[in-house]
Amino acid sequence: MHFAKFTALAASAVMMGSVAFADMHGDMPATVVDIVVGSDDHTTLETAVVEAGMAETLSGEGPFTIFAPTDAAFAALPEGALDAALAEESKETLTAILGCHAVGAKAMAADVIAMVEEGGGTAEVTTVGNCKLNLTVVDGMVKINDAVTVTAADLAAGNGVVHVIDGVLMPAM
Repeated sequence: MHFAKFTALAASAVMMGSVAFADMHGDMPATVVDIVVGSDDHTTLETAVVEAGMAETLSGEGPFTIFAPTDAAFAALPEGALDAALAEESKETLTAILGCHAVGAKAMAADVIAMVEEGGGTAEVTTVGNCKLNLTVVDGMVKINDAVTVTAADLAAGNGVVHVIDGVLMPAM
């Protein structure tokens, strides 16, 4: 399956929770970075994107789909893992981790179920960091690699979309 067909993440997974939009004057946020910056639940992701030097790229034209781990998802990593990834000498590792969370296409929430159904219950997507994500739908919720769940979908920006996830996607090292 090609990512061009991946234009959704389970509409039933749309739960806004405490995700804040970087919404100015009722307009759609300009970039996926604006959504992350405007969210109280994504301060760690914001720090990581800045430390990796990816903010400018992700503020560009896109389109991008960002699977955005919450602060709680980062806090659940093994002790010391986040500090190690954020260390200056680990910029390459941090960039690889963040690359697993970005896809070079805009993927909204309605068609992924069809894509998963078309794939016989699963769909594989390759990220900009060359990570393979296996998408399934379990009890109406999109699961990534059978471990991470999309908890809020379709946070639309001018250059793409953000989907909130409850885990951190790691590259094969």
